[in-house]
Amino acid sequence: MNAVLDELLQRKLLAGMRGHFPPDVALPLCATLVEEGINIFEFTMNSTEPVAAMQAVKAELGPNVYCGMGTVLSADDARSVIDAGADFIVSPAFQPEVVQAALDADLLVAPGVMTPSECVQAWEMGVDLLKFFPAGPLGLEYFRALRGPLRHMRFLANGNINPDNLTGFLDAGAACSGLSGWLTGDGSWPQDEIRARARQLLAALQRQAVLAN
Repeated sequence: MNAVLDELLQRKLLAGMRGHFPPDVALPLCATLVEEGINIFEFTMNSTEPVAAMQAVKAELGPNVYCGMGTVLSADDARSVIDAGADFIVSPAFQPEVVQAALDADLLVAPGVMTPSECVQAWEMGVDLLKFFPAGPLGLEYFRALRGPLRHMRFLANGNINPDNLTGFLDAGAACSGLSGWLTGDGSWPQDEIRARARQLLAALQRQAVLAN
């Protein structure tokens, strides 16, 4: 199994950053999250200096941190971030050319899907993780109905995820979840706020694990 996917399936959380996250902002934020037990990070192409931030975090925080790029909307961008060292690629949409660029590089790619047709088409290309997006607005009932005939597929719930709906999506069959706005803000939040929110999320996951057993 892909190392990033294996880690995601164990950790359950992907921390995204969208906004003002240049290296000097992203690095202390990611260091704080690593201290709390979150070590998979999605930078986004429509944020401040995303490639430089991704590379800085990878260089500074070591081999046990996984850094990928999100909001990848073209094959050219996919190849560019792959060349820059991305560990995985995430997109809000299913674009076969983006998926193929990642698969050709043997990278985990999570394309955005919201219909059964998109799910099946992406899965048949060889995708191992589908990004159910936007999860929050679409809701749990929609996700349960979508996943019903597609239980052999893995889903990353993403989009307006927070402690109130995180465990609901996991209980409904999501393999993992991505959070950005609720967890990391827009790049202006103090580290104490980031740390407190990370702890709240991890506590919710621990409660879910206890109930599941």
